[in-house]
Amino acid sequence: MFDGFTRARVAANGVSINVRHGGSGPPILLLHGYPQTHVMWHKVAPMLAEDYTVVVPDLRGYGDSDKPPAAEGDLSVYCKRTTAQDQVAVMAALGFDRFHVVGHDRGARVAQRMALDHPARVRSFTSLDVVPSQAAFEHMDSELAFAWFHWHLMRQPAPLPETLIGNSARVYLDFLLERWCATEGAITAEAYAEYLRCFSNPETIRATCLDYRGVELDLQHDEVDRGRKLDCPMLVLWGGNMAKRPGWQTGASLDMLTVWRERAHDVRGRALDCGHFLAEERPEETAAEILAFLATVPG
Repeated sequence: MFDGFTRARVAANGVSINVRHGGSGPPILLLHGYPQTHVMWHKVAPMLAEDYTVVVPDLRGYGDSDKPPAAEGDLSVYCKRTTAQDQVAVMAALGFDRFHVVGHDRGARVAQRMALDHPARVRSFTSLDVVPSQAAFEHMDSELAFAWFHWHLMRQPAPLPETLIGNSARVYLDFLLERWCATEGAITAEAYAEYLRCFSNPETIRATCLDYRGVELDLQHDEVDRGRKLDCPMLVLWGGNMAKRPGWQTGASLDMLTVWRERAHDVRGRALDCGHFLAEERPEETAAEILAFLATVPG
């Protein structure tokens, strides 16, 4: 995986971030989601690297990046504002002051906060299979709550979710990967082995629970920015196959493009015939959509 990419550790915002980077041209930052790592981009990154410099990190708390402790009740350590600042610092350390950002799942939430807090840095924002947290929580219904059971579990006080997940880490991981994927064989054996290695680390389980608890502070930050729209162009892609994940992201009442158009001036996008893992289930189509979009971004 990631042939021709360089692996590095970058000191950023008080933590050490595990990064792969490769290619040449304008920079693109790819941010992964839960319960995965940067490895989720292993099919797409080489295609993008033919025309762009591609930076693929593990978020704080995930993969081989640092997993700092947090005092009880301190949500700032894993809130999206902090995680976004990590990645801005990573890009600056690599010599990139402005860049495109593509986020999947948690990575898209980090990218949204990055575009709000650092608008001069973000040239464009691509979101894969995510609605904004604020919209989701304000329209939470039985369908969305069922699909998002892990949110409600992981936000419970420590050590309950850490203990439950840690006692059956492989069962839990396998359930998420199977239920959220609609394409047989999309997650390769090599990628799965990396996901399992990282997810089996108790420190990853602790940190990712803190990440999900951090939504309480994320929503406070979102409230301050209510009504503010992103200036950068935005592409929204999502998995249209909902057979195994009814209610995912949108519940019974939300529409993916509508909620993003309430938060950005320039939004386009469409569904792909797959589940949650677009970059692994439909890598060629995902890369083609991203490249076509980036070709339209000014500057």
